[in-house]
Amino acid sequence: MEQGHSAGLREQAQRRAQEAGLAAARLTAEGVRAIALTWVDVAGLTRVKAVPTTRLAQVGAHGVGMSPVFDVYLVDDSVTTSPLIGGPDGDLRLIPDLDRLTVLAAQPGWAWAPAERFEQSGQPYDACQRQFARRMTRRAAERGIELRMGFETEWVVDPPLAGPAYGMARIVERSAYVGDVLAALEAQGVEVLQIHPEYTPGQFEVSVAPADPVGAADLAVLVRETIRAVSLQHGLTPWFGPVVDPEGVGNGGHLHLSLWQDGRNLCRGGEGPSGMSTTSESFLAGILDALPALLAIGAPTPASYLRLAPSRWAGAFQCWGPENREAALRFVPGPPGAEEAANAEVKSFDPAANPYLVTGAVIAAGLAGLDAGLRLPPPVAGDPVHSVGARRLPTSLPEALGRFTESAVLREALGDRLFEAIVAVRQAETKLFDGQTPGEIAAATRGRY
Repeated sequence: MEQGHSAGLREQAQRRAQEAGLAAARLTAEGVRAIALTWVDVAGLTRVKAVPTTRLAQVGAHGVGMSPVFDVYLVDDSVTTSPLIGGPDGDLRLIPDLDRLTVLAAQPGWAWAPAERFEQSGQPYDACQRQFARRMTRRAAERGIELRMGFETEWVVDPPLAGPAYGMARIVERSAYVGDVLAALEAQGVEVLQIHPEYTPGQFEVSVAPADPVGAADLAVLVRETIRAVSLQHGLTPWFGPVVDPEGVGNGGHLHLSLWQDGRNLCRGGEGPSGMSTTSESFLAGILDALPALLAIGAPTPASYLRLAPSRWAGAFQCWGPENREAALRFVPGPPGAEEAANAEVKSFDPAANPYLVTGAVIAAGLAGLDAGLRLPPPVAGDPVHSVGARRLPTSLPEALGRFTESAVLREALGDRLFEAIVAVRQAETKLFDGQTPGEIAAATRGRY
């Protein structure tokens, strides 16, 4: 049995090598000299190993090495440890997903592919964040549910200009820059739904078309790094941290999602609240119920709680409402005749979050709500700060982490190794920023993500 399994792993490696060899030939013909292989760590930073295009066939088969200790790196590149991960020993293999291989329009001579991590034996690494998102996607599919997801990307351009919030003046001031962002994304096959100025001076937001949960997380990485590259070409610095100025409105990393079954959007045409199906209602109720614990994943740094303030459209209260931009869970019915438009938006998350952990954990919480037959509470209209009995979400990372450590659902879904690494990193970052002022926290994190 073991020999047969080993033979199967060798066959997979040979097949990947053949596919990678063909891809390398195509990339070489297009002038691509190197490929960036990325993964996102528990702290939310995108890490990379780059390889020459001429090495892609070997890398496709066997990957490149990377220490498992990166799972316990912090935002400042210091290192903590966890009960199951830590120290200098061991090695993993980063293997690129060639289906996502993309020539980078804003980095001439470069391509990109997201990578998954495997043990030296070829077995999947059980703390790989991207494989976690894939496992949860399969778990939903086993229930007959297809998830479509998409992240909003918000960032602040430094130096900012004088254009007003949401104002056309800001587009005029940065028209060449915004146009180049759009052109680069289009060249990379990314379908942009909209791009516009946001509230904070110098702030923009871009939304892209929904994808499967793993693909949505991949796009979150690709979109951000494309914006970074275009910004640098224009002599600008993009800030993706949760807050740039702790007195202002921060950057969100809102997640949109819809549930589909047999080609039908379950967020529309049902008997549940706002026309959603009962399946969709239970799934969303599971997310809402788990949201205090989910913040340890979606709002993962002390800086996140400078952003997560009432009356800033950040989703600071554990409530939902149709088209309520102050609710943590906003339901979007969509216009008549546009079935694909109905979706839900989780507003409490920010760009410090690992998008693969976000998509996987949200699915796990939603499926738990479905299993329990949960129902949504009454919706909230208006600013929940004025609603009697409205519950604030955790106001600090230690509070959110306390709720996370109590979650049997998230521990089972993540597995002990990844769960404990998340706990260790969150505890260490809490200690890292203990005693610092909001301004110091913002300055230390705004340029790290």
